[in-house]
Amino acid sequence: MAKKSALVFGIIFILVGLLGFIPGHGIVGEGATFETNGLHDIIHLIFGLILLIVALKSPHASASTVKWVGIIYIILAVIGFIQGDSILRIVPVNGADNWLHLVLGVILAAIGFAAKRDSSAPIGSSSPTSTPQM
Repeated sequence: MAKKSALVFGIIFILVGLLGFIPGHGIVGEGATFETNGLHDIIHLIFGLILLIVALKSPHASASTVKWVGIIYIILAVIGFIQGDSILRIVPVNGADNWLHLVLGVILAAIGFAAKRDSSAPIGSSSPTSTPQM
């Protein structure tokens, strides 16, 4: 599940990042529903690429990365709520961004933590051949 989630969210982040560079649609960009600037759009592209890369790797790498991207997005949401119109006075955000960052963060972190629990059982623990021979 973590690999598929990394792939899907990676594609979404890349599409949103690219959409931010296309003016006039009103969804993502300066003065849009989701306020971004060039740096904010590049950050979306970077997160998208990271998620796509780990989607091609092991489930463990995907789970860990999805979890940490989720945690980072929760932190960014909190900073955005506190500062109001920007994150660290560098990246513009608005209320819609902050709520979206919070929801994305919770979803991604939950997927990452759930995947970690699913993969925490020892390999071969349910196999009858995995018991040591005496």
